[in-house]
This record gives sequence, structure tokens and C-alpha cells, in this order.
Amino acid sequence: MGVGVSSWRLARAVARTGQLGVVSGVALDALLARRLQTGDDDGHVRRALARFPVPAVAQAVLDRYLVPGGSSRDRPMRPVPKLSLQSRRQAQQLTVVANFVEVFLAKEGHDGPVGVNYLEKIQTATPAAVYGAMLAGVDYVLMGAGLPTEIPRVLDALAVHQPVRVSVTVHGALPGEDHHVALHPQEVLGETTGPLRRPRLLAIVSSATLAVYLARDPVTRPDGFVLETPVAGGHSARPRGRLALDDDGEPVYGPRDHIDVPKVAALNLPFWLAGGQSSPEQLLAARDAGAVGIQVGTAFALCRESGLDDDLKRQLLQEAAGGTLVVRNDVRASPTGFPFKLVSLPGTAADERVYADRPRLCDLGYLRTPFRRDDGRVGHRCPAEPVDEYVRKGGTVADTVGSRCLCNGLVAAVGLGQRRTDGYVEPPLVTLGQDLAFLPRLTRQSDDYTAADVIRYLLTARRADAGS
Repeated sequence: MGVGVSSWRLARAVARTGQLGVVSGVALDALLARRLQTGDDDGHVRRALARFPVPAVAQAVLDRYLVPGGSSRDRPMRPVPKLSLQSRRQAQQLTVVANFVEVFLAKEGHDGPVGVNYLEKIQTATPAAVYGAMLAGVDYVLMGAGLPTEIPRVLDALAVHQPVRVSVTVHGALPGEDHHVALHPQEVLGETTGPLRRPRLLAIVSSATLAVYLARDPVTRPDGFVLETPVAGGHSARPRGRLALDDDGEPVYGPRDHIDVPKVAALNLPFWLAGGQSSPEQLLAARDAGAVGIQVGTAFALCRESGLDDDLKRQLLQEAAGGTLVVRNDVRASPTGFPFKLVSLPGTAADERVYADRPRLCDLGYLRTPFRRDDGRVGHRCPAEPVDEYVRKGGTVADTVGSRCLCNGLVAAVGLGQRRTDGYVEPPLVTLGQDLAFLPRLTRQSDDYTAADVIRYLLTARRADAGS
């Protein structure tokens, strides 16, 4: 659910109802650093840092980023180190600590289950991010945007603080070349605690074929699946077969893209249905099909506890109520090459005029693609960076057309956008799912609703079915 939208506050609110609350695990290092630089007025981040198992590491993060009272609005946010195949110890420490903080706060004060959602695409962050979440006792790890074939092994090793390595896809790599990112818990933290509880892994897939592939081998088998359709928010899978666009420029999905749910059910692993699953009737239908339940994103993204900037949230709800809110599945927006849902909201980076005025740069770099240089070293490039830089690194001009800086835009959408030295402020960018049919029923009495309201609404059919 974007970056920071499904924050610890939202995940905790959902988990308190007994349902699985999930935090977004993308860019948590940047979010932590910027929360500290804005002063951490409520003290939540510092309270979580005080519970980190290696106090010296937490204190180093605090010393580097905390600005008591918050930095002035004309002062740029201090950058965080970019993760790479050879990440510095400081970068890995920040990632570990940031994931610990988010999960710790999400789990605080209740016994409900909490998960964390990562993108397999962001491979350089995976080991440190997962380890930080495990230090905080995360119950589930969800991973999509690629196949998490190595994650079961990683979870097993990190549970006993063993070194791990994750393969990294490098564009143009020669056959036989080994590219990976490693994490040595003892070296990163200086000390380790007792054994950790291994979280369950849920692989987010868009077809039964992928689920069968992962489940066939104990080495790659997850503990369950989330079956996601193309209407879900954020990134979605490309249509199978030749890409075709409709009159609005959106990808056309056909019969080959329908998920064979009975085939997944036959694997005898728990699964959830996702994408356009936002009504009590759909929850019952999912259970009738053998699913444990449904994954819901957009309804929670617009609720009170969501991390979305409050002004943006009000604007989204107003446009939705007026029937003017448009969510497009843009095939060019994401540097990853996957279709991405953009809310066509005036004043945001989805607005062509706003984005045309934005200086092209890549200073967060979470979606950069590693590539092999002519000298054999690994570099990084992003279609949203300056065009001449991208082309100099071997990219093509065609790849840059329409490409948005999702990293900066999504961080800005939760009120933590970068402020440039020349006074320029990063515009927000919002992603939602394309099914908004739930809103009239949730906003019948008030535009403002809570995560608990969403849960009650979704469970009404179950209560009615039970005769209550």
C-alpha cells in the first residue's frame, strides 16, 4: 500500500480487532529518518528505539537524525544511505532499526497478528529489513513484485542470527556471475539476542501457475499465498501474452489472467484473495472458494488511521463522493516496468503539468535497477532519473517517457516529502485500488471512518449468516 500509508498506526488498529494488520515495509529507513528530523513530537519513535535490543545501535540512529523540535521548513531532509550490493554497515543498521521500530509500534499494546509487506523487486534491502522486523516479533512476512524463492531459507537462518545472502538480479550479467547482497547479523549489530520466532511467509502471486511453482519444492514453499488481481492498488502483474492497451491507455487483461482458485486450493496451503475484495459478500464468496479470507487495502488507505496526509485523504474522499475520482493503471509510470495505479489527483505528481515542472533526479533510489557496467562492476540506474544520465548508463530514451519518481512521490504522500535547497518541495503521488464500490456504505453517515469500521462492515455478512 504505497509507502507509509499502511503505517504502524493502521496495522495496530487492524490487529487490535483480531485481524492481520500489515505494515508497508518499503522505504522505512527514509521514513524513520524523516520522522526524527521532524521532531518526533509524540515520542513514539524514540519509545520504540529505547526497546531495540542493541541500545548503542539505536542511539547512533537517534544521534544522527533526531532534530529536537523539528527542522525548519526551508531545510532539506538529511539523506539516508542508499542500499546496494555492498551496503555500508551504517545503511544496514538503519534499515534493521527502522523495520524494528515500525513492527514494534504496530504490535504494541495488543495480542493481534502483525505482518510486514515487502517488494521482492527491492532485493538489496530484503535481508536487513526482514531481520529488523523479526527482531520486533513480526508474525507474517508478505512479499510480491517477484517470486520470493529464497525467503523461506532466509527466515530460517535469521531466526538463529545466521548470515544470509539474497541473489540480486543484475541487468546484463554474464552467465555464471554471482551477484548477491549479504547480511551478517553479528557484524551489523555487534551482538545478538536469543533465537527469534520465525514468521510465516505469504507469497503474493497473480496466477495459480506461480503458486504451484513455489509450492512444489520445500526450499521455495511459502506458508501461504495472497492471490492478487489487477485491480489492486500499487503495482500489478503485466497481462499474460502480448501487451494490448484499451482506449484509455490501460493494459487489457483477458481470460489467461484469471486466477485458477481451485488449483491453488488444491495445494492445501492457506490463501487470501486480493484486489477488488471489499465487501461482506466477497468475503463470504472467498471463504466458499476455500480462502482463509481477503486482503483489503484501499478501504483502509482512506480511513482515519491511514498514514496518508490528511488533506490528501479529504480530497480523495470528496472526489470519490462526487464521482470524479479516477484511478488509472499506468503501464509507464513505474520504473520497475510493472503497471502501477495512479490516482489522477490535481496538484499531485500524477498531474502532467505538475510532474513536468519537477526536476528529474533519483536521490532515494529504492527502485533503481542494478546493471553490469562494461568493466564488470555493478551500477544502478532508474528511468525516472535525468534522461542523459540514464542513457549514459546504457538505458534507452524510450524507457524514460512517462516514468514517474515513485519513491519521492509516495513518501511525500504521507507528509514527509523532501524539501530542496532551492525551495522546491516534492509533490505527492497517490496510489489506490480501482474498486471504490465500498465507499458509499462506509461513508453513509460520515466522511471520516476508522479501521474498526471497515472490519465491522466486512464482517456484517458473517454475523447475518450466523443469525445474529
